[in-house]
Amino acid sequence: MYAVILAGGVGTRLWPRSRKHAPKQFTDITGCGQTMIQSTVARLEGLVATGDTYVITGSRYAGLCTDQLDGLPPENILVEPDGRNTAPAIALACAHLQLRDPDEVVAVLPADHLIQDAVGFQNALRQAELCARRGYLSVLGIEPTKAHTGYGYIQREGRPLPVAGDLPAFPVKRFLEKPDEATAEQFLADGAYYWNGGIFVSRVKRLLAEYERQMPALFAAIDRIASALASNEHDSVLAEVWPTMPDISIDYGLMEGAQEVAVVPMQVGWNDMGSWDALETVIPRDEDGNIPVEGEILQLNSRGNIIAAHKQLVALIDVDDLIVIDSGDALLIAKKDSIQQVKQVVAKLQAAKRSELL
Repeated sequence: MYAVILAGGVGTRLWPRSRKHAPKQFTDITGCGQTMIQSTVARLEGLVATGDTYVITGSRYAGLCTDQLDGLPPENILVEPDGRNTAPAIALACAHLQLRDPDEVVAVLPADHLIQDAVGFQNALRQAELCARRGYLSVLGIEPTKAHTGYGYIQREGRPLPVAGDLPAFPVKRFLEKPDEATAEQFLADGAYYWNGGIFVSRVKRLLAEYERQMPALFAAIDRIASALASNEHDSVLAEVWPTMPDISIDYGLMEGAQEVAVVPMQVGWNDMGSWDALETVIPRDEDGNIPVEGEILQLNSRGNIIAAHKQLVALIDVDDLIVIDSGDALLIAKKDSIQQVKQVVAKLQAAKRSELL
């Protein structure tokens, strides 16, 4: 099985640790000693060989991939001329993989997710691989732990599919966009809905066939790029064709209209780390209910805070439910229920042309 790791995003909601020069996937967000992309690759150990692991990213981050992923062949770092969302990125990876073995299975994984149960994750990925070898386009569905309105959902239907393996897999009825609170509550109570974490498993040729059926213009463009891969015209063809690609996700472009889709449910402590408050589900609280991410922290009568120090002591006195993130050159202090406004901070810095802080 191949693995393709998507590592092109910027992650502004995790400012000030996530920056343009080092986005969240290349940063140790949780203080575990590994960057997020390093953890993603380590999670595949024993399941996917290093030589069968690919990363697709922007030219700005190719060097970070080389530095952080020891042993990854240089030719396995696939560079997009510019970010065009996940549908073109995955198609570009498939163009490379079909030259090796179009019948082989590929797992497509975001680089910036946290998964606490690596064994359970591998078991789910193996089950999705079995489904893919039976011809299904497989997706991992995260069993919801609450009525979340920030994720898309996958609805299963009927009984489990007749596929060998240790875990059940179900036919997918439909993909759904982010729901309102009442609808999310209904999904949670129903039990047949899963969060869509954007992890897909399929034969390479099956994915390409879906592109050809549903997105023929994109497929034709990728076919041109694929035809030039083994020639000295590859760079010029890629530069010419890539700007014509649509800016569209694989969910919108492919998955919602795909045929014979299977979902493998999993409960593995998954989190997409979309904002700093997500650390509440990842890092254990101390005796006062605070979440110490890293660094030297001193608190007096303070509870429910998320704190990440850098090279200096962070002291808290009589404050509750704050998020305090120090990056050395910038300090973020926010109420938990206001943390989504960090995007407005980034926008103001952009407007002020404070590029050194972005």
